[in-house]
Amino acid sequence: MTDIAVLFGLKLRSRRKELKISQDDLALLSGIDRSYVGRIERGEVHVTLEKVYKLAQVLQCDARELLP
Repeated sequence: MTDIAVLFGLKLRSRRKELKISQDDLALLSGIDRSYVGRIERGEVHVTLEKVYKLAQVLQCDARELLP
């Protein structure tokens, strides 16, 4: 996958761990399948803007903070 997807995934994982939220909880709260959250964090998929905003809302940050 592209470097951008990998960097986004690393930022997402970092923020999630900072807040001590499990992948399962992040998935449940954002309405995104848990396995897909894992694939996002590993940089295996390109995430849509809609999902970026959902994830940012759950992680209590601005979407820009998750962007590389």
